[in-house]
Amino acid sequence: MKKRVYTLLVEHFKNWGISHVFGIPGKSISPLMLELESHGIQYVLGRHEAGCGFEASGYALAKKTMGIAIGTSGPGGTNLITAAGQAKEFQLPVLFITGQPSMRETGRALSQDSSQFGADLVKMFEPVTLFSARIERGDLLYLYLKHALEKAYTGEKGPVHLCIPFDVLMEEVESFYLPLPDHISPVVSPDIDKAISMLGEAKKPVLFLGKGAVMADAYESLRIMAEHWGIPVMTTPGAKGAFPTSHPLYLGGYGLGGSKHATDYMRSGIDLMIVVGSKLCDMSLSGFTPDMEPEKVLQFEYDLKFAGKTIQAPTQLILGDIRSNLTQLISQSGASSKEHEMLITRAQAAATSQAESVLSAGTAFRSLRSVLPKEAVLFGDAGSHSFHAVQNFEIIEPGTFYFDEVFIAMGAAIGYSIGAKIAMPDRPVVCVTGDGCIMMHGTEISTAVNHGIPVIFFVLNNGRLDMVEKGMSYNTGRSVGAVYERPLDVSLFAQSMGAMAFRCENEADITRAVQSALQSHTATVIEVMVDPQEIPPILTRLLSLD
Repeated sequence: MKKRVYTLLVEHFKNWGISHVFGIPGKSISPLMLELESHGIQYVLGRHEAGCGFEASGYALAKKTMGIAIGTSGPGGTNLITAAGQAKEFQLPVLFITGQPSMRETGRALSQDSSQFGADLVKMFEPVTLFSARIERGDLLYLYLKHALEKAYTGEKGPVHLCIPFDVLMEEVESFYLPLPDHISPVVSPDIDKAISMLGEAKKPVLFLGKGAVMADAYESLRIMAEHWGIPVMTTPGAKGAFPTSHPLYLGGYGLGGSKHATDYMRSGIDLMIVVGSKLCDMSLSGFTPDMEPEKVLQFEYDLKFAGKTIQAPTQLILGDIRSNLTQLISQSGASSKEHEMLITRAQAAATSQAESVLSAGTAFRSLRSVLPKEAVLFGDAGSHSFHAVQNFEIIEPGTFYFDEVFIAMGAAIGYSIGAKIAMPDRPVVCVTGDGCIMMHGTEISTAVNHGIPVIFFVLNNGRLDMVEKGMSYNTGRSVGAVYERPLDVSLFAQSMGAMAFRCENEADITRAVQSALQSHTATVIEVMVDPQEIPPILTRLLSLD
């Protein structure tokens, strides 16, 4: 039986259990838009293609399935590239579909040409996806879609891209069905016994968790591993949600937004640094000095691209699927949970709204934590606000905080939170962002309002690109181009799009606003006016802690 290409694609989305597809329409992809409606799949109209890509990524992350983002030819496609890069860093299987005016007319002058004769989207997407191809004939759909799905789901997952010209979308081809790949066994390392031996011999180890530990959803194995061998734990900024911050073995964060306890321990003579899912980038190792170099490194990672490249100590790589390898480690070693005494005394923060003339970011996040239920999921955006959250927001349940310190697209968390809330409507979802990010992709709040998605946007407003401004100031003595002459009135901006909005200047304001937001059925923007002169916990990127 023959069907049109656009029908086959939408039927696949339906059979994969996808309820929402994200994008902005255009002529070259209009057949897909119409077919989505015919199959009962909700089309989420974004305000910018990058926002649509972020939303598809948040949906994929929360629902643990494929995300779908669609953009038209030319700039509609190029606007999706940033979202693809962010999805790749989060290891998310997102299918980016872009259009092309016509395959038959390729080679002639065409408006919004996305072929090799214009803005070649296939080439542009190659560095930020695992697979990028143009389907030049309808009969290639089966093979190219199969390649895309296998790349998206094999090993370290990630985004893929298909450019489909308008006339190819309209072609009739033989019907087929490709399920989402679940037949590909995860790669388990043959070197688990070496890891067990190294753990048993270690006298002063540290468990150093990266964002890959969060994306691997390996929280139980990490806890057992730490407790069985009595290993102190620290997290990079991207791994904030990997381990409960109140756990007796938790030392705090390392890198930007890190704690003095973690820094001091790193200087105490580590003989084995167990790295789980971290590229050990400059943001993760900010403030790392030669006296912190461990004797050995045991690293759990998907590939060896960056292993042994930053820390020069001898490295034993446990290559393959992180979750499967950690599960195998626990099984082969017979590791089990054990109780431990607190490594550090966690003093209550003394700061209160009465003691502060201007609200501090730390107080704001402690206030937010005091009202949110433990199952609330937070997405941190790019900027000082998220590093304040890394340092001050308590993680009660692992897997409730997502942040990236590698690609770091500003405004990404706005879209991620919208897509995630669609995927898990029964859990509170909070976007932690700043005024700079809001001015990049804040119009996606309108998407949330129009589609009835009650995300809580917690916006720290200090009238500047704070991380850039403070970094320049402390490195050069001055900053240029990072302070807004006319700061954004975030709550008024939010109201103009139909969101419920609050402006907060103290803890009591935050408490009331969050409580109202938790009861709301629409998007809520909580603007928090914080001290513009407060020093964010990011200066180890430029200066040592001493």
